[in-house]
Parts: sequence; structure tokens; C-alpha cells
Amino acid sequence: MVVAVVLSAGESSRMGRPKALLPVGDSFFLERIVNALRQTRVEKIFVVLGHNAQALEAKIRHLPVTILVNPDYSRGQLSSLHVALRELDKDTVDGIVLHLVDHPFIDAALVDRMIERFYASHPLIVVPVCGGRRGHPVIFSRKLFPELLAAPLEQGAKSVVRAHANETIEIQTEYEGITYDIDTPEEYRRRIGGN
Repeated sequence: MVVAVVLSAGESSRMGRPKALLPVGDSFFLERIVNALRQTRVEKIFVVLGHNAQALEAKIRHLPVTILVNPDYSRGQLSSLHVALRELDKDTVDGIVLHLVDHPFIDAALVDRMIERFYASHPLIVVPVCGGRRGHPVIFSRKLFPELLAAPLEQGAKSVVRAHANETIEIQTEYEGITYDIDTPEEYRRRIGGN
């Protein structure tokens, strides 16, 4: 099976408020991401919290997810991924769909296309590409879990992705949302509007 891991542990310091709870349409970032993932072949959704975890958990308790907390969130995104990987049942999980909370635009049909290619071709990594730019989410095979757990925290998962360029499948899409990384109030206004 494939499970999803959504990283939402950072301080959102550049945004000035929790990105997970930023309004988008009639929901908020994390809710929108979870709702999209629920329409895919993903069988379970893990959300990793860190900064202000208790307050955030109270606001997302209604979502059908397994909440994990990274006490070392200040060490970067890879430290949050480590928390999730240690929680997974390695015998039943074939791969993870890794997504970031500051990428609220996620397309369920695209995720399913990625999962289909993952099972059809057995690559180590599947990544969506729009207009020559890679985006999110990214699928990692369980064969990479030990490497991800051993990767230097300061380099993040990118070092693992770079090391396996020849075992990566790119899925072309016209859906630009995969590249929208919303980290600042300016980006939020540009992509979503409002305050």
C-alpha cells in the first residue's frame, strides 16, 4: 500500500501565522490537502506537527489523519520525515506520497497517475513536472527509507533525490499548482488573494 505523509511542523516564521491553517476557498491549507489525498489510492494519511503542536492539533482533530509530533522540528523537514518513517509498518507500506503543507494545491487525479506509474514501473522516486519545473507531492519507494533515515538533516531529502536521478520517473502535468510554494504573505496574496 501507499500512504501519505504531510509535513506541517515548521514555525511559518516568514508567513507570520501557521501555514496549515491559512484559508483557501472554504477550507484551510491542511484540510484542502487531506481532502484531496482522501480521493486517491492513498490508504492512510500521516500529518507531522512540530511548532505549536498542541494548538494546531486542536484545530485539525476533525481530519481523518494520524497525527505525529516532531519534538526536533527546528532541525528541518527531513527530521519530520524521519518521525513518520519510524512510525510506518515497513512490511505493508510500498511507498510514501510526501507532501508539504505550504503546497495547498494538490490534484487527486495526478496523485493517482503517479501511484499507477509507481506500481507499473517500480521506480525509486516519482515526481510531477509542470513546464520543466518539478513540484509536489513526491513518491518515495520503501527501498529508499533507510537512505532517507541516514541522510544529513541539513541537506534534506534532496540529496537522496539527486543520488537516484536515473531511478526517478517524471510525470508531466499542466497543473501549475504542483509548483506553488506559499511561504510569505506576498505569495499568499498572489496565489490566493485576501489578507
